[in-house]
Amino acid sequence: MASTCSTNMKSLKFTSSLAPGNLTEAPIFLLLGLTDDPELQPILFWLFLTMYIVTILGNLLIVLAVVSDPHLHTPMYFFLSHLSFTDICISTCTIPKMLGNIRTQTQSITYVGCMVQTFFVMVLTTLENYILASMAYDRYVAICHPLRYTVIMNQLLCALLIVLSLLTNVSVSGLHALMALRLCFPSKVLVPHFFCEFAQLLKLSSSDTFINNLLIYLVAAIFGGIPVSGIVFSYTQIISSVLRMPSAQGKQKAFSTCGSHLSVVSLFYGTAFGVYITSPLVESSRASAIPSVMYIVVPQLMNPFIYSLRNKDMMGAVRRLLSGKRSIL
Repeated sequence: MASTCSTNMKSLKFTSSLAPGNLTEAPIFLLLGLTDDPELQPILFWLFLTMYIVTILGNLLIVLAVVSDPHLHTPMYFFLSHLSFTDICISTCTIPKMLGNIRTQTQSITYVGCMVQTFFVMVLTTLENYILASMAYDRYVAICHPLRYTVIMNQLLCALLIVLSLLTNVSVSGLHALMALRLCFPSKVLVPHFFCEFAQLLKLSSSDTFINNLLIYLVAAIFGGIPVSGIVFSYTQIISSVLRMPSAQGKQKAFSTCGSHLSVVSLFYGTAFGVYITSPLVESSRASAIPSVMYIVVPQLMNPFIYSLRNKDMMGAVRRLLSGKRSIL
């Protein structure tokens, strides 16, 4: 059933010459989802719909609270609002398509749609890595260099970190996407996942993917290592500085400001590294789809609760936002 790359390309060119823009030989992608059991499909639909709504509302509340409350116009909340916006985008890239397929009892996604989804998932997940690293650096400066905090963490630096992170991730993800366009696939591609994950597509390709896999590890080592190294360095310095504090109350307060961030970092990196590092080495199956939920769905759902429920300033801003009261400096 699988067609070769040359045959596909000839068919596409021939079809294009007869009917421009109508590539009838384009491969059909089918997202197999998390299970084949028809009895579980309604449960999955309502479960993920609920999770999606809570994710959108929770993260949107954080963004609006940070924008509307002058008390939250600080670097920490600046990065938090961008993290929440990124979480909204990640969830919107993956969950609605899954819900639509369950609702219509179809599994299809177009070739273009699959490539676009792959690109944006790569951009947004890697952007989240850099935002988490920026937040770790912010906590490092606040705890280790409190007297110079306002000088170092100025508005220009915060904006520059976000812009550079976005440009870097778009460029790297664009390179992966361009390399993916050269791949050939069978006429029908069964993706054992609920979204088009790049590592899964490589294993399902009928082309030689050695260069693509090499590029994954090279880019992960260079660009993925930057935020991870930044987080490790920041918390190494934070722990060293906190342990030297004479006051037990001061130590507790310092660690409490980092607890929420550490929880999200551990959840996100722990599952993401496990999936992406082993994905090219293991057999394609739904086994990797469940862990992917842990970094594509769960962190985005939990972030509003982790960062707001334990934060009095954020809770106060959310209450004022919901009540329509304006904050006065």
